Amino acid sequence: MAKFDLDTIRHSSAHLMAQAITHIWPEAHIQFGVGPVIENGFYYDVEMEHRITEEDLKLIETEMKALVKAKLPIEKKVLSKKEAISFFEDQKQNLKVELINSLAEGEEISCFSQGEFIDLCRGPHVDTTGDLPMSFKLLHVAGAYWRGDEKRQMLQRIYAASFRDKKELKEHLVFLEEAKKRDHRKLGKELELFHFEKEAPASPFFMPKGTIVYNELVEFMRRVYRHYDYKEVITPLILDSELWHTSGHYEHYKENMYFSKIDEREYAVKPMNCPCHMLMFKHYKYSYRDLPLRYADFGRLHRYEKAGAVSGLTRVRTFCQDDAHVFLEMESIQSEIQKLMEMFFTCYAHFGFKKIKVNLSTRPEKKSGSDEVWDMAENALKKALTESGHEFAIKEGDGAFYGPKIDVEIADALNRFHQLGTIQLDFQLPERFGLKYMNKEGTESQPVVIHRALLGSLERFIGVYLEHVGGAFPFWIAPEHAIIVPVNNDAHLEFAQKLQLELHNEGHRVRVDDRNESMGYKTRQIQKAKIPFMIVIGDREMENASVSLRSYGAKFSTTLSIEELKENFRVLALEKTPESLRVKK
Repeated sequence: MAKFDLDTIRHSSAHLMAQAITHIWPEAHIQFGVGPVIENGFYYDVEMEHRITEEDLKLIETEMKALVKAKLPIEKKVLSKKEAISFFEDQKQNLKVELINSLAEGEEISCFSQGEFIDLCRGPHVDTTGDLPMSFKLLHVAGAYWRGDEKRQMLQRIYAASFRDKKELKEHLVFLEEAKKRDHRKLGKELELFHFEKEAPASPFFMPKGTIVYNELVEFMRRVYRHYDYKEVITPLILDSELWHTSGHYEHYKENMYFSKIDEREYAVKPMNCPCHMLMFKHYKYSYRDLPLRYADFGRLHRYEKAGAVSGLTRVRTFCQDDAHVFLEMESIQSEIQKLMEMFFTCYAHFGFKKIKVNLSTRPEKKSGSDEVWDMAENALKKALTESGHEFAIKEGDGAFYGPKIDVEIADALNRFHQLGTIQLDFQLPERFGLKYMNKEGTESQPVVIHRALLGSLERFIGVYLEHVGGAFPFWIAPEHAIIVPVNNDAHLEFAQKLQLELHNEGHRVRVDDRNESMGYKTRQIQKAKIPFMIVIGDREMENASVSLRSYGAKFSTTLSIEELKENFRVLALEKTPESLRVKK
């Protein structure tokens, strides 16, 4: 077994699954698309009239295991293009014929057979089906357009996990189960944070509780901005298309933009804030003494994403970024990026992200500007990252069309990495907009622009963070800080309401649960809602001016005086600002 690498095992297992499908539905006309290896397993795209169900997946798995036991030899055969097309036309495998026709002239065309099953494939494969471990699991079926084209037919994509042994598979299945529990779409609905409606595809509706989380994130960034000297601005949502021609977005990004005709002119809904900030800088005269000038913008953005690409909050069509643009002199790049890295790492640590990766993305194939300018920009970022002391990897060709960028990825509680922050160095837009400032010599110079987002899209960050904390938000950002539960409404409700008012006046989000339900039921509901604290008021608490306090996930309660409770809440509320950024009194 060890002589085959895991990718080979997974790819051979994809063929094993395809063969099993033909055995279970021998009379059906089945066409196979592609079956590549992916992280932790494989998938295969299938076109057939029958809709594959969860029960079908179990049948396919059983047949796959029978084929492993059969130890069928797997053999490779090289064909000419004409032979390959003729064979798969006879098999009525039109999707395979299309793939063959798309191959470059002279490229080797090979097929692999196991028993009666023959499939188009480059390989490599294991020697026999008996070489495959039975440590695979068919997970689910999803729709997938043929060749990723939404104008083509929809196929059934069967996803599977595959590992070398059953121990690794079991660990992965436990991980998937935990990920399922933490799915932000599921939690968002259960915790009444947000939802989606068919009237506005891929555009979230934030409910009151979700809006609190959203606004707390905005206020968090505003506190960070005050420390790092950012100036918040507000810019229009719809702008004349000429602006987007000037910026280059019309030529490079048009397919992702929304347009409208107003007064016989074409306008675009902004997909990003940068051109607006260029106009704002250009409107006034600045000198080197005004730089770095940092504009921050929480403007709403709209980008068209294909229906097959959108996913919960992590890929939407309308969103807001904690977006900013820094206008500065060339010689300030290193120091500014060092400040940015400090800001990024301080904030990510505050949210509990401990594993962080930094990447430098270089010029893409579709770019704006000369190679000389790109050389200068990439070298400036490399030098800044090196001097900042952070290790980084190079991602070739992954930069924006107008400049290279630094991407920062964080690992969540399940050790999944998500790209959040980005720092993009831009020499193109200042030139396109003719931006100038007065330098130390009293002559005009062109500024450099840094595009910067720390959390990225607030919608996406909420999705990532919701899964990171499993829905149990820290006190400062939680939609509700505490629920006060009177043991007996007749005897304790007035006291509970008075305490609610006192805590409310101190800025805490607290409500009284006066429903006519049992204490056990209310406790279970509060724990299910993942509210940080439950405060119980009974006879003893009223007599002693105290509370019985139970934190989320705790098995036991603690007795505190009301003043102790207030002080605890005051300390917890300080978490809304990273400790290193707090104003010291």
